[in-house]
Amino acid sequence: MRILSRLSISLATACVMATSSANADTMSKSDFINFDPKQAALGQLLFYDKILSGNQNISCGTCHHHTLGGTDGVSLGIGEGGEGLGPNRNPGSGETKIASRIPRNAPALWNLGHRDVRVLFHDGRVEVTDAKGGRFETPAEARLPHGLNSILAAQALFPMSSDAEMAGIASENPVGAAFEERIDHGWEAVANRVRNTPEYEPHFAKAFPHVAAAQDITIVEIANALAAFIGTEWQSFDSPYDTYLTAGTPLPADAERGRQLFFGEAGCAQCHNGPLFSDQDFHSVGVPAFGPGRIDGQRDIGRMETTGDPDDAYKFRTPSLRNIALTGPYGHNGAFPTLRDMIRHMANPEGSLADWTPDMASLPKVAWLQDADFKVMSDQNEMQRLLANLDTTKVSLSDADISDIEAFLHTLTGASAEALPMGRPDTVPSGLPVD
Repeated sequence: MRILSRLSISLATACVMATSSANADTMSKSDFINFDPKQAALGQLLFYDKILSGNQNISCGTCHHHTLGGTDGVSLGIGEGGEGLGPNRNPGSGETKIASRIPRNAPALWNLGHRDVRVLFHDGRVEVTDAKGGRFETPAEARLPHGLNSILAAQALFPMSSDAEMAGIASENPVGAAFEERIDHGWEAVANRVRNTPEYEPHFAKAFPHVAAAQDITIVEIANALAAFIGTEWQSFDSPYDTYLTAGTPLPADAERGRQLFFGEAGCAQCHNGPLFSDQDFHSVGVPAFGPGRIDGQRDIGRMETTGDPDDAYKFRTPSLRNIALTGPYGHNGAFPTLRDMIRHMANPEGSLADWTPDMASLPKVAWLQDADFKVMSDQNEMQRLLANLDTTKVSLSDADISDIEAFLHTLTGASAEALPMGRPDTVPSGLPVD
C-alpha cells in the first residue's frame, strides 16, 4: 500500500507539473504586440539596408540573418568594416579593417514582440519603465526620441550608434562624426540619409499616414518600422512542445525525460520559465571570459555596468530558450559551441570553467587581435571575482540526463522557424548590396 501511495503521489505531482507548465508556457498570436503590417514591410527593407550604417557597409541583417537563425553564428561578431557573413565573415583590410570584435554575442530575435518582454540587451540596458510599455530607460537618457512604439524600437536605435557595430568612427563618415558629437545628432544624420533616398519616400508614406513628404521621415519612423518587422517576423510558438501543451501530443521518450528534469530536479525552470522560457532577470553563471569585453578593453561586468550595483557584477539576462537549437554558440559571449556544452556548464559552472579551452570559442581569425582575444583569462584576480560571484547551485547530472535535457530543448524549435513569412529581400531602396 505504501508503494502504491508513493506512486500515486508521484503521478499526481507529475500531472500538476505538466498542468502548471502548460498554463505558464502556452503562447498565441494575441500575446504579441499588434504591429502594422505596412510598417513591418518597410522594416524588412530597412533591416537589410546598409544605408543605416555610417560607412554603408553593414546592416542589421548582417549580424541577425535569416539563414543563421536571426544571429551570426559566431561567438563574437565582426561588425563595421568586416566583409562577408556569419562564420565566413572576415575583418576587412587596410584603413577600414576592424579595430575590435563586438564584445558580446549577437542575441537571437525570437519573440521579442511578445507583450511581456521588458528588458533587452544582455545587460538589460534598455528597459520598459511603465505598465503600458511606452516609456524606457536607456543609455540615451533624456535624448531618447519620443513616439517609439515598443521596447523593440528603443533597442533598434543603439546598434546604429555603436562605432564598432554600425556607425564607424568620426574620421570615416559624417554619421560616425555626428554620433561622436551627440547620440541624437547621429540618429538625425541617419534619418537625413534615408530622407535623401527618394526611393524610400513612398514606402514611408504607405506605412505612416502622417508622412506626406520626405521631410516628415524621422528616426522614430525608422525605429518603429524596424520594430514592426522584428516583432512580426520572428514569432515562434509552433514547436513540438507547443503541440504537447495545447493538444497533449506526447514528446519523444528522451525529450519527455528531459522535460521532467528541466522542470524538476535539474532546476532549469527556476530561471527559464513562462512562455518565453526566461524570467527576464539577471544571473551570474560563470560563463568563461574572453574577447574585448566592455570595460578596460577586456573585462565584462555585465548588469553592473548598467546599474552601478556591485551585487549585479557578472550578471546577464536569462536568454529565452525558444528555438535555442538554432542560435548557437551559447552564453553572453558565445563561449559554448553546443547545447550539450552549455547544459553541462549550467549544471557545474566551476568545473566547466576549469575544463574550458579557447578553441571552444567560434572566432573568425583576426591576426592583429589574436593576442588580446584571451588576455583576460590570465588575470587571476578577475577570474577569482567571476567565480566568487556565482549565484548558481551545482546539480548532479549524468551524461544521459544531459542528453535528455538537450532532446527536450530541441522540442522548443518551431516548425516554421526556418521558413519565416517575409524573409530576406532581394533588393533594398538604397540600391546597396544585400547580405
